[in-house]
Amino acid sequence: MLICVSTEMEGALLQAQARVVVTGVGAVNAAYALTRAIEQERPDAIIVCGIGGAYPPAGLKIGDVVCAESECYGDLGASSAEGFLDMQALGFPVVAGETPVYNTLPMRIFPAPWRVPFVTFNTCTGMDVEPRVAGWAVENMEGAAVAHVGALAGIPVGEIRGISNMVGRRDRSSWRVKEAATAAQEALMEWIKRRV
Repeated sequence: MLICVSTEMEGALLQAQARVVVTGVGAVNAAYALTRAIEQERPDAIIVCGIGGAYPPAGLKIGDVVCAESECYGDLGASSAEGFLDMQALGFPVVAGETPVYNTLPMRIFPAPWRVPFVTFNTCTGMDVEPRVAGWAVENMEGAAVAHVGALAGIPVGEIRGISNMVGRRDRSSWRVKEAATAAQEALMEWIKRRV
């Protein structure tokens, strides 16, 4: 099993239990680091572990640990006079095949009992009200890229995140980054123990 984290802090507790790849922040860093790790090790499973922001309508609170039932590229597409057009509207799958995949990538591993839809953005939300919330619960910057690389490589992917903040106007004083990272890692370690 390969665990992807974007920062050292998000994987420090996991180092003794599994192979941890610190990818760096953002989709390109995550995709590049994971692709290199797959070429070297050919894991049979990939887990993303880290922190994320929760959209208020999702009913999550800071400190909760959830896993992705799906991952979505929230800003991959085109703008138009009618609004945002995703890759399906444009007719370009991100993963071609018998069942093409567009913006939303299915997950196949569920390391926490609470499953919610995740979304990946290159620019995280920093305002109280933004029109882009489309049923997503947790926002992050790497998950869809990892799920995408996993789908292309034929390797199942899961994602677990601790909620560090509520999505909205940036107020770093209310964030609990270290606590959320610790909670996600502890939950993942318990899941790993149950699998052995």
